[in-house]
Amino acid sequence: MEQYKSDFIEFMVESNVLKFGEFTLKSGRKSPFFMNAGAYVTGTQLRRLGEYYAQAIHDTYGLDFDVLFGPAYKGIPLAVATTMAISELYGKDIRYCSNRKEVKDHGDTGILLGSKLQDGDRVVIIEDVTTSGKSIEETFPIIKAQADVEVKGLMVSLNRMEVGKGGEKCALDEIKDLYGFETSAIVTMEEVVAYLHNRECQGKVVIDDTLKSAIDAYYDMYGVK
Repeated sequence: MEQYKSDFIEFMVESNVLKFGEFTLKSGRKSPFFMNAGAYVTGTQLRRLGEYYAQAIHDTYGLDFDVLFGPAYKGIPLAVATTMAISELYGKDIRYCSNRKEVKDHGDTGILLGSKLQDGDRVVIIEDVTTSGKSIEETFPIIKAQADVEVKGLMVSLNRMEVGKGGEKCALDEIKDLYGFETSAIVTMEEVVAYLHNRECQGKVVIDDTLKSAIDAYYDMYGVK
């Protein structure tokens, strides 16, 4: 596993973003783990988060693209932090763009904030986590309506590796099949479990054998076969 991936796993736990226990998800599923990207709240956390995204995007898609698009609302700080990190780490200026939930009709008008999209732009979309693909369903038509752009791919922080709406593939694979662009994550839940199982993080074992069994049982029920 690449160093930035193992560092990111520990960072999620340290930031109280990735938690383990018993949680009821929006879908009604009872999950032994929960991710809340809204817990990244400090400047230091956002700087580090942007760096992890930047490294994953660099390794997956390279830097031969023009715009990083973050769907409102959580994608906005992600896009900003990551474009800054790409500039710092790789010396490449990428424009950031996000959508508004409501069209603005005065001043900086339109549905976009940040950079406007232009014909020929190559776009990478950035999100926190994708469980159903609903935000892509909403924002992909907005992106394509603004200009003749090429979406190179989607990067999320964690691939939960659960079956999506179709009941067979994970949400990232469903998005890839539906929209025709690549999808990826900084880490997968499989990598998280393998790294944290019986390993101390902040002075305690995060995933012991009992929790590992609960996670395995969850994926027997909801995981991608």
